[in-house]
Amino acid sequence: MTFVKAALAQLVEQHFRKVKVPSSNLGGGSKHMKYKNLFVTGGAGFIGNHFIRYFLKKYPDFEIINLDKLTYSGNLANLSDVKKDKELLKRYKFVRGDIADQKRVESVFKKYKPDYMVNFAAETHVDRSIHVGAKEFIDTNVYGVFVLLEAIKKFGIQRAVFVSTDEVYGSLSIGSKNKFTENTQFQPNVPYSATKAGGDLLCRAYHFTWKLPLVVTHCSNNYGEYQYPEKLIPFFTLRASENKNLPLYGDGKNVRDWIYVLDHVRGVELALLKGKPGEVYNFGADNEVQNIEIARLILNMLGKSENLLTFVADRPGHDRRYAVDSRKARQELGWKPKYSFKKMLPKTVKWYLDNKKWVRDVQKKTGVINAHIDLWKPHNLK
Repeated sequence: MTFVKAALAQLVEQHFRKVKVPSSNLGGGSKHMKYKNLFVTGGAGFIGNHFIRYFLKKYPDFEIINLDKLTYSGNLANLSDVKKDKELLKRYKFVRGDIADQKRVESVFKKYKPDYMVNFAAETHVDRSIHVGAKEFIDTNVYGVFVLLEAIKKFGIQRAVFVSTDEVYGSLSIGSKNKFTENTQFQPNVPYSATKAGGDLLCRAYHFTWKLPLVVTHCSNNYGEYQYPEKLIPFFTLRASENKNLPLYGDGKNVRDWIYVLDHVRGVELALLKGKPGEVYNFGADNEVQNIEIARLILNMLGKSENLLTFVADRPGHDRRYAVDSRKARQELGWKPKYSFKKMLPKTVKWYLDNKKWVRDVQKKTGVINAHIDLWKPHNLK
């Protein structure tokens, strides 16, 4: 009987070593254990670099391991200030690699034994999923997520957050008061959002099947510094600064809910610290703006004529409106946006104008940005 009890005790101990339980001290200041390891994927991208900088500065007892493939939009220059800060650099490690590379991912788990993980790695540009092809999106957003989940299942982790998009929910009608909630049915309309939905559903399945401590977040359209200039705000800013036309799909009245990147970062932080495994949290700033209004605001800031506005054929599968209901995140995580679009949009536009070397280096690396749009014939609205 004693032997049986000892064997059972050993099995229980092995189980809890493999599937780690989240620490109640996470985010608790002086109660932190020294150098918890946080594994961040896609940290050289837009949102990821902001998260790494923010987290290193706020949590001095955390070390961050950043795995990034450095695709066309991945840029180590986004974290140049971290490299120059000796104190931050002590707790920052960069590993070049693809989340779809099983051996590479497992090597990180074996070497660093991460306690926590946040996955930002993704192919995200809708236009590329349509005009270039969906394979890279499937490889990263679906198979890459699968590889990460398998590694978590094999090696264990205390908490993992998978960052996703509100685009998985589909499209809302202009003029309606409806918003996406965490219970809104997935109805992706383009390959990008379909692959993100696939990754999200894998997370759900792995949580309920193997009880992995996973949280998924869905956020509205981000803007801010260091965003690869294929995205709307930096794209229009740079084109307007060069007196080039600002191409608007269709009638330009598609609506997006804009959120400053650091508000999203804080949401991911709270999902990691306070999120309940198996749950989904939406983040939105209740800031719905038509694309044409964004274009006009940027032109006005730069003192440019609205004659630069040009309408081109609408994008296939173009969602009409996004709006996110973030009440659950506000109530359960204590999150709320604190940055004003009115204040942060001019700051963002100014950043791209002031950081010409960063822009030049990006353009030198990747060539013409959104080249497909310039090939489309302009049209006049009736």
